[in-house]
Amino acid sequence: MLFDINPYIDSKITGIIQVGAHLGNEYDSLSKLSTNILMFEPQTNIYNQLVEKLGSKEGVKIENLALGSEKKTAVMFKEQANGGQSSSLLLPALHLVQYPVIEFNDSEEVNVITLDEYFESIPSNYNLMTLDVQGYELEVLKGAKKTLANVQYILCEVNRAELYKDCPMVEQIDEFLKQFGFERIVTSWDGQTWGDALYKKK
Repeated sequence: MLFDINPYIDSKITGIIQVGAHLGNEYDSLSKLSTNILMFEPQTNIYNQLVEKLGSKEGVKIENLALGSEKKTAVMFKEQANGGQSSSLLLPALHLVQYPVIEFNDSEEVNVITLDEYFESIPSNYNLMTLDVQGYELEVLKGAKKTLANVQYILCEVNRAELYKDCPMVEQIDEFLKQFGFERIVTSWDGQTWGDALYKKK
């Protein structure tokens, strides 16, 4: 769950890219910054509920896609005990120990594209990005190198333990984003082994 970043934003937000929107529980908080919100949610059942909930909101666009570092189809490992919030393109690892009641007993083939590819034919007027994709955050960022030129803030779920197999640690996210002028300004470790970090372009 991503934390409220409103107190840390000191620039006008022209639009928000929300990767891993789930059921749009952050909409009320994010819409205080901008109602121009592009949401990505790959799980078909969750996507359908999200469209029903927020699809009629002015400025909201919802895509039934996963984002990554390359265009492909991939298997998403799904769970139901946490409402699909823990579903991931990565196999669960420590997550199975830390949250034993959450069983990954389903899967779904999803379409994956890069964010740069998505914006090839349409303009990007979004300067805030949020990522909550259960260990796949770095892959999303690798596919958004051109898009990052227009982004000023990134709110990203981060890890300091391998909740999902081969997921990057927070230091790897730091190092990657440093290349594009971002620094981590605040981190909330609500989940102890995982948390959320806000990055700002210098």
